[in-house]
Formats: sequence, structure tokens, C-alpha cells
Amino acid sequence: MALMTKRQAQEAEAEARMEKTSRSPRLSHTDINYILINGAQIALSKMKRADAYDDRLYYHAQISAYLEVSLSRGAGITDDTRDDLNNLYKEATYIYMESKRHNTKD
Repeated sequence: MALMTKRQAQEAEAEARMEKTSRSPRLSHTDINYILINGAQIALSKMKRADAYDDRLYYHAQISAYLEVSLSRGAGITDDTRDDLNNLYKEATYIYMESKRHNTKD
């Protein structure tokens, strides 16, 4: 490790203090993954509780939007997040199609 002058040490210390006290306005890679997965899970749970067919369609569209956002490159979205969202989308599609089938029988 290179030797630092007193001024460089003070600047490094001040920078470390700023990092502890203030948060960067940009989200980290794990934050975007967390937001996408949790948003889709919330929409799926609301979809399961929805009584109206149109509500289920709305939540299905929400989950598909999360999946579509996950396909953007360079945003720090991991392959695990894409896989999880794809599985949530498949489950939502199954629920939606089942409700559609039951809706047409009535």
C-alpha cells in the first residue's frame, strides 16, 4: 500500500464519512433485482386474491411488465432474477387461464 500524505489521509477519511452518512441516488444491482422480484410477487399474490376476471388480467399484465423489464441488458439484472420472474409469469399465466376457463363455463 502506498504511503499517503496527511492531506490525502484526511480526504480519504472525509470521503469514507460521506459514504456512511449519505446514500447514492442510484440503485445498486441488488436493489433492482429485489424490486423486480418483490413487485412481481406482490402482483401474483393480489392476482390470487382477485375476484374479478378483469383484475386478474391487470395483475397478469403487471407481472409481464416486470418480466419485460428484466430482459433489458446493462441494468444489472441477474439471470437468477430473470429465471425467477419467468417462473412467476408461468404461474400467473396458469392462474389467468384457469380463471378464463372457469369464466367461460359460467
